[in-house]
Amino acid sequence: MYPWRPNEVEEVFCRSSGPGGQHVNKVSTAVTLRHLPTGLSVRVSTSRSQARNRVEATRLLAAKLEAAAVAARQLHLAEVSKNRRRKAKRSRTTKRRLVESKRRRGEMKQLRKKVS
Repeated sequence: MYPWRPNEVEEVFCRSSGPGGQHVNKVSTAVTLRHLPTGLSVRVSTSRSQARNRVEATRLLAAKLEAAAVAARQLHLAEVSKNRRRKAKRSRTTKRRLVESKRRRGEMKQLRKKVS
């Protein structure tokens, strides 16, 4: 059900803040989940119920992990695409233009040297 193993997540419960009076002051309803391999962390204290906060934290952590995986996949694809473009062979026209600009540059440098 979850994209992680149970031993990869650290669960911490603490007291919430905000309205709720004695209930908030006595019961640890805020839930903090931390995914140990990635270091991603989520803290939820929206509900007065610890169980609901736990479900919401689990959902948020799963969404964060999925977003991180998508970002890593996109980064990898961008790197592969960049390498493919870098290693691509130049077309004949591009090569001819490059050689022509080098030839002109060399001629300009020749004009700058001292006359003997």
